[in-house]
Amino acid sequence: MPTFNEVNVGDELPPITKAPDRAQLVLYCAGSGDFNPLHWDQSFEQAQQIGDNIVHGRMKWSTLGQVVSDWVGASGWVKSVACQYRGMDLQGTQWQAKGVVADKREENGQKLVEVEVWTETESGQKTTPGRAVVVLNA
Repeated sequence: MPTFNEVNVGDELPPITKAPDRAQLVLYCAGSGDFNPLHWDQSFEQAQQIGDNIVHGRMKWSTLGQVVSDWVGASGWVKSVACQYRGMDLQGTQWQAKGVVADKREENGQKLVEVEVWTETESGQKTTPGRAVVVLNA
C-alpha cells in the first residue's frame, strides 16, 4: 500500500484479469438491474450479430475502481473513477483492468494521485479508458 511520498509518475498498478462467463453476466444483471438481453441471451439477434453477449460497461467501470482501490488499500481513499466505453468485451473472453500513475500533486491540503486506468483485451485493445483520483496519506 503506497504512501504519497513513495508514489512516482509512471508506477504501474497491479492488473486484474477477468473473463466473465454467461452465468456471471446474468448475476451482474440481477445485481445491477440491467437486464438488456445483449448481456445474457445468446439467441438475442444483436448478440448473434456481434458474436456473443457483451460485458456490462458498469462491470468494467467497477473493475477499474477495484484496481485502484486494491492498490490504495488502507493508505488513502478513492475520490473518483470515470471512464468511457470505447469497445466491447465478449463474455468468456479474457480482459485486464490496468492503471498507471499519471500525476501527483497537493491541492487544498490533500495529497492527490491521478491514475490513468483502462481495460484491455488480450490483443492490447483499450476498450474502456478512464481516470481515477485518489487521496493518499503522506
